[in-house]
Amino acid sequence: MSETASKTLGTPAREPDAGRWKALVFIALAQLMVVLDATIVNIALPSAQQDLGISDGNRQWVVTAYALAFGGLLLFGGRIADLWGRKKAFVVGLGGFAAASALGGAATNEAMMFGARALQGVFGALLAPAALSLLAVMFTDAKERAKAFGIYGAIAGGGGAVGLILGGFLTEYLDWRWTFFVNIPFAIVAAAGAYFVIREPEGGRNRSPLDIPGVLLSTFGLVALVYGFTRAESDGWSDSVTVGMFVASAVLLAAFVFVESKVKAPLLPLRVITERNRGGIYLSLGLAIIAMFGLFLFLTYYLQIVKGYSPVKTGFAFLPMIAGMITGSTQIGTRLMTRVAPRLLMGPGFLVAALGMLLLTQLEIGSSYAALLLPAMLLLGLGMGTAFMPAMSLATQGVEPRDSGVASAMVNTSQQVGGAIGTALLNTIAASATTAYVADHIAGATSRSQQQLVQLEAMVEGYTSAIWFAVGILVVAAAIALTFVNAGRPGGTTTASSGEDAADEVQIPVVAH
Repeated sequence: MSETASKTLGTPAREPDAGRWKALVFIALAQLMVVLDATIVNIALPSAQQDLGISDGNRQWVVTAYALAFGGLLLFGGRIADLWGRKKAFVVGLGGFAAASALGGAATNEAMMFGARALQGVFGALLAPAALSLLAVMFTDAKERAKAFGIYGAIAGGGGAVGLILGGFLTEYLDWRWTFFVNIPFAIVAAAGAYFVIREPEGGRNRSPLDIPGVLLSTFGLVALVYGFTRAESDGWSDSVTVGMFVASAVLLAAFVFVESKVKAPLLPLRVITERNRGGIYLSLGLAIIAMFGLFLFLTYYLQIVKGYSPVKTGFAFLPMIAGMITGSTQIGTRLMTRVAPRLLMGPGFLVAALGMLLLTQLEIGSSYAALLLPAMLLLGLGMGTAFMPAMSLATQGVEPRDSGVASAMVNTSQQVGGAIGTALLNTIAASATTAYVADHIAGATSRSQQQLVQLEAMVEGYTSAIWFAVGILVVAAAIALTFVNAGRPGGTTTASSGEDAADEVQIPVVAH
């Protein structure tokens, strides 16, 4: 057995801690809070904008301030979790997130709101990798790990849609401020539970000194990348600042990779991302999120603007997708993960999701929810839930315990960057198609009602054009998963990995099983 496998499965890690399933409840609760926060605020944004006097030009910063801090600091947050210990990072992250949420709910002007959102992003970047890496080090038995990651994967995939429902209820029946205040009881319960229940295995900390150049280069590089895509959505791809951000990001991230290959204690050990399976997972997950994030946005607009649904009704319309994700993750993924290779769940999962997306390319103004949207959402949920679950598990499996924080952070980074790219890229495609449709058809619309109809048809044309791209992206994600991810089923053997990580990949599941 390799030294790493011994460390991972030594006595402290392998003892069946009676509290590990209770710990999963609190970890899952914290993950739900972080994931739903990404969508819950979108529902409340129009009301908050009006109350706080935020201009149309500045309102994007309610979303962007969070995305920049969260996306930019994830690697640093993962490394801090490895340094401090995941339990401490988890509890501190929850406390900070709750305080930032209270500040956002009490905001009296736009500066206070933007600051609160940035602070939420900072503490979210500490909390998210700590949560995932706690699962990675607490659940080492193959079957138990499958169940734990099934639950986690369902929440990671479905939490955004839950946010739409909760955001709709809170905004419609209480006040937009409750979309922030609701995080406080979540955080208090999760932090108290974690403090008393979680017992982190010994010997998993990375006490090496912090790689400050790596922290600065990765943070500024990721911030520039996320901001570049965010700005492209509002100012266009040829805008000089947008182009400058992409160039700066490329230079900073290239410098980051160079520095990491030279320093003794890198922020992101390159062994974490160069291992074939993990590299394939980070890439395919990022692509899948690009497709999903754009879709959430388009369907929300379609249901509210074209179909005239209320925020609450829109939230409920997403329930079949949540049900599909929970079924795919906890039933299909969990039951099959110990029987088949991960790529045989991920590849077909992404393809089933692509089939659901393909149905949505048939959207029209008068499309039936029951006949078109319902089956499409079920397929999307089933496919994504089935694919996400083994991806989350395998991304943190086989890494040295001291690297589990940054390995987890890379999962979150691929999701966060994927979300920023998806929103900007698919929005741009949709906007171009909408503009072209209006230019071609508006001349024939003589009355006001005909012009409004053309506008709605143009909007739907834009959505379906972008969804075609999303279908292609999911097919590429499936191809990457089937090609790069070559690990065998947990408890079996891997096919063609190499190096230290390969040894860990084979031996850890075998001993645990």
